[in-house]
Amino acid sequence: MTSAPRDREIAVAAFAQTVHRRTSDELSEVEMLMPVLHEVLDSTGLKTADIDFTCSGSSDYLAGRAFSFTLALDGVGAWPPISESHVEMDGAWALYEAWTKLLTGDADTALVYAYGKSSPGSVRDVLTRQLDPYYVAPLWPDSVALAALQAQALIDAGYTDEPALAAVASRNRAAASTNPHAQLRGPVPQGDHLVQPLRTGDCPPIGDGAAAVILAAGDRARDLCARPAWIRGIDHRIEAHGLGVRDLTDSPSTRLAAERAGAFERPVDTAELHAPFSSQEVVLRKALRLGEDVDVNPSGGALAANPIMAAGLIRIGEAAARIHRGRSDRALAHATSGPCLQQNLVAVLEGEPR
Repeated sequence: MTSAPRDREIAVAAFAQTVHRRTSDELSEVEMLMPVLHEVLDSTGLKTADIDFTCSGSSDYLAGRAFSFTLALDGVGAWPPISESHVEMDGAWALYEAWTKLLTGDADTALVYAYGKSSPGSVRDVLTRQLDPYYVAPLWPDSVALAALQAQALIDAGYTDEPALAAVASRNRAAASTNPHAQLRGPVPQGDHLVQPLRTGDCPPIGDGAAAVILAAGDRARDLCARPAWIRGIDHRIEAHGLGVRDLTDSPSTRLAAERAGAFERPVDTAELHAPFSSQEVVLRKALRLGEDVDVNPSGGALAANPIMAAGLIRIGEAAARIHRGRSDRALAHATSGPCLQQNLVAVLEGEPR
């Protein structure tokens, strides 16, 4: 059972992120990360010494060197020694680890951060290293080509078509016009086919960015935040590794994670979906049973800014921020990793009654 016990409630008390950019050549990962860490701590009045547990998410493949995440600890400040952990995943999974740490009672506060610099290399090639190393990776199918296979399967099954995918992309980027952190804001041309049936506009921008959240338990969260975003449930599941044994038009792992997180118990008013490709929003809407009355990706989602390894954590942060601001009462946040929505995490956040 992955729903938080009522005697140990955990909340997102603060969220901060960078202004996401196509390139940040002049900045190291530490220099990109430090302002975000300062911002999220300052918003709660906490110091590094007040944090009981720190967890990060990043990828050594993006940095091109082993154990690159240890350098990022310079931005946190690891002396005097801190309780720290790292996941080679999107920061949403680092948040999951921190959530479990707080549930045990070993910590009352946690700092979770994630970052990724995609601009130095070819993301489409780097992400092939996620694939099955024996049968698929040697063929070097890149991330866009695999997403195009999924999009074509959806079109062949009658779930969508190219104009509908263009509408998804347009709606997301229109929503991002009010998001000062988004990389793409407002109308973006669909452009030519990148890999048919996906056009340039159906694909996420390549860019650099970072994000951080503060988790806190019980009354500690109420002390740090006027309206905490309580994590009522969180769960993550994975599809079969072999793409050929999956139905790419559906996402059973997302549906199961949502069920275990309690997403279907009551309607949500907001959903932040980590759908880097327009076609993936079609799959996620169906798996999560989201109707037209749900405000999907009011931040613009991953089609407006997709810093790899941070975009999933940003979905949780954006959903929590809407609760903090009183714009949402019950929100769903989703994060994904791997080709064609292979791994999926779902969190349900609620604000206290107003």
